[in-house]
Amino acid sequence: MTNAREQKTILVLGGTGKTGRRVVPRLRAGGVPVRVGSRSAAQPFDWTDRTTWAPVLRDVGAVYVSFYPDLAVPGAPETVGAFADLAVASGVTRLVLLSGRGEEEAQAAEKLIRSVGVEWTILRSSWFSQNFSEDYLREPVSGGEVVLPVGTVPEPFVDADDIAEVAVAALTGGGHAGQIYELTGPRLLTFADAVDEIARATGRRIDFVPVSVEEYAGALAAEGAPAEVVELLTYLFTTVLDGRNAQVADGVQRALGRPPRDFADYAKDAAATGVWDRA
Repeated sequence: MTNAREQKTILVLGGTGKTGRRVVPRLRAGGVPVRVGSRSAAQPFDWTDRTTWAPVLRDVGAVYVSFYPDLAVPGAPETVGAFADLAVASGVTRLVLLSGRGEEEAQAAEKLIRSVGVEWTILRSSWFSQNFSEDYLREPVSGGEVVLPVGTVPEPFVDADDIAEVAVAALTGGGHAGQIYELTGPRLLTFADAVDEIARATGRRIDFVPVSVEEYAGALAAEGAPAEVVELLTYLFTTVLDGRNAQVADGVQRALGRPPRDFADYAKDAAATGVWDRA
């Protein structure tokens, strides 16, 4: 890492999100000046309000680009591309993009990031382990029944802490420019397998119930979920979870020189926090 980059701020978009809030403290622990990019920050950042972009890019040398809610939503690649162009024009020299495995839209965003003429690193992530404890699956797990429109297609669940460590390495270290890291856990599990691991970690019975996509979408809508959320989740559970990602990759090992964290270890640590205790 050059002295110039050491002195420049790193902007973490989605700095309060699942990976961003893990990236920020790691950077600060390394003595790196950090700016959190979020709507609630002192200098707010909002993907839907382009007037907020230039102020957060002032005096920034590198950016962790995490798009909300997902690169799969319509218009996301174009938005990310426009931000990348502005970032480069503002003096940014390194971009690290959180991408998704097996998502054509995400790969369109990757192409735009790679075309802007600065150092780039792509982090193609699998399904986050933490979706079971920090997202919409937390309450079903706590309630003892997880209902999803998935069958026996396996997924190499990846730990968000591994993603954050790779992001920090790519943002601050050498040897990561021009790399596409496929980030997965060390083994494949079906969603039923994952729920069983959590049940073992909690010492409780937690049932996994597969349903049709139609039933799942109908239940979400009945609970008041916005149409775009229903559409995104059904896309992720069907199109993306069709077996295209049913293999482990070596991205964590390549980036960090160590194996990725296993889902069972994540489940034990999360269970110990009480996140899945019954209310």
